[in-house]
Amino acid sequence: MPQMNKLSVIRFGFFLLLSFVGLTVNAQDNVIDEVVWVVGDEAILKSDVENERLNAQYEGRRFDGDPYCVIPEELAVQKLFLHQAEIDSIEVSEQEVIQKVEQQTAWLIDQIGSKEKMEEYYNKTSTQIREMLRENIRNGLIVQQMQRELVGDIKLTPAEVRNYFKNLPSDSIPSIPTQVEVQIIVREPKIKEEEIERVKKKLRDFTEQIYKGESSFSVLAMYYSEDPGSARRGGEYGFTGRGELTPEFANVIFNMTDPKKISKVFETEYGYHIAQLIEKRGDRVSYRHILMKPKVDEQEIEEALNKLDTLANDIRKGKVTFDEAATWVSQDKDTKNNHGLLANPQTGTSRFEMQHLAGLVSQEVAKVVEGMQIGEISKPFTMINSKGKEVCAIVKLKNRIDAHKATITEDYQRLKSMVTAKRSEEKIQEWIVEKQKNTYVRINPNWRKCDFKYPGWIKE
Repeated sequence: MPQMNKLSVIRFGFFLLLSFVGLTVNAQDNVIDEVVWVVGDEAILKSDVENERLNAQYEGRRFDGDPYCVIPEELAVQKLFLHQAEIDSIEVSEQEVIQKVEQQTAWLIDQIGSKEKMEEYYNKTSTQIREMLRENIRNGLIVQQMQRELVGDIKLTPAEVRNYFKNLPSDSIPSIPTQVEVQIIVREPKIKEEEIERVKKKLRDFTEQIYKGESSFSVLAMYYSEDPGSARRGGEYGFTGRGELTPEFANVIFNMTDPKKISKVFETEYGYHIAQLIEKRGDRVSYRHILMKPKVDEQEIEEALNKLDTLANDIRKGKVTFDEAATWVSQDKDTKNNHGLLANPQTGTSRFEMQHLAGLVSQEVAKVVEGMQIGEISKPFTMINSKGKEVCAIVKLKNRIDAHKATITEDYQRLKSMVTAKRSEEKIQEWIVEKQKNTYVRINPNWRKCDFKYPGWIKE
């Protein structure tokens, strides 16, 4: 995953399929289509609404009102945003679109049972499903980006947050789940030179096979690349900017000029790679790569665990503090300069809800922390870090904040986020109302008898 410079925390739920134009399913073959809404010069068809309703039904979504009122209005709002995005030349990363298409396709296959069942359910080939998903996801990302542009940077003073909290009815004060603060010390087991050489030789062999015409880059990537995000696409990533890549990867791929050439073997924090340029467009490149990770020897893992065990005992005996050891010993560059304290990328604080710790840090850390007492030092354990590498670690439970009703002193950041979200929503709603006034809208008379969220659709 060379494109990621930091822990990815973005979670892209199936809701996009519910909020935006749906996929055509078998049941729709019998629907007689008709235009039910027109927004600007864009039509919303009865089949669009029906597809969304069926997708929502499959997902178990509950509507606050009549689906035949809620869904077309959601689609109409989407078209307002997309139209403005076109005017403002809002674009999204094709790479991100591709990644999310793959995520959603995998999710669908898992939920429905198999690729064949998915194709049967939607009456489409998997390629056709991916193409329709691509449009839905791209539109969803464009809408999100457009909303961010419209909202801008909301700055709040502590007084505004306090006033908001003071005026909240008691039954509206949010409940805060149990949260933890965790410190970590990480050691990377030494990888033997012969293992590194094995991996590099394998990649050089791949290069030779490609040049001899014995295999293609894409086929080798599908079978051997250890980058799960791109392997199934033959190692291919869409157009990517230099800033989206690790420096080592960017230096290689942006210096390539000939799509027929394969790079020399090079190293990043993820492992070893070979790469091939597909196309350059200005300051963005499209490429494919193969990633291979040297395997850690069990003996080296055991040695690293033993060293951490000794260190943990020294901390318990007061010979050294956890803070000092993290700074001096830890090989986790994201935490060592902060006394080993893990940072929550979603909130910008050191607090994690227990149910989020596994997803944002690692399942192994979450399991270890669950049964610990405040101030306790764990036994050493192995885990997979954000770069996909097997490492050894010990953790300290620095603090646990039990579930409680939010208070301004304990939960200022959470309340600030609530106020920010409220202000953002208000801005978005104001924009929609204003956009309605200047947009041509026609609704089929049979689809007008609705209690719309935004009444301005119907202009008498």
